[in-house]
Amino acid sequence: MIDGPYYVLTVLGVLGTGLVAGVFCAFSAFVMRGLAALPPAQGVAAMQAVNTAALRPAFMLVFLGSSVLCAVLTVVTFIVWPGEGAAELLAGGALYLLGSFAPTVVANVPRNEALARLEPGSPEAAAYWPVYVRGWTAWNHVRMLASAGAALAYVLALTG
Repeated sequence: MIDGPYYVLTVLGVLGTGLVAGVFCAFSAFVMRGLAALPPAQGVAAMQAVNTAALRPAFMLVFLGSSVLCAVLTVVTFIVWPGEGAAELLAGGALYLLGSFAPTVVANVPRNEALARLEPGSPEAAAYWPVYVRGWTAWNHVRMLASAGAALAYVLALTG
């Protein structure tokens, strides 16, 4: 059984990855649908505002903190290799780092940066908006599932 500080880190891993999964779930379930239903100029302006707000400490602490925590749990698991829960801990770290953090960096953030450069009422923004929504949302589904999978893997590590 996982115990001591390792237990606390794993519980924090469940909490962090679960919170991130919830945020991504909200975007996949209704936020992006609502924004996509707006006229392009309004949708672009709203998403630009959301992307700016996401860079505030509250979300960044949870998202980046979970990334660091998952990396620490993964490294510690390789070093300590607990008899129980090691596979689940490694799976949780891999799911979050490769399925949530990495797609954010290589897929969602570049789309956000491209959107930020556009004037909401411009023809370029109107043309890019449906492409942005489709691609951003598809990758967000991946991030949501990976974050939820990481939380589940950490729970299984605690109960295994």
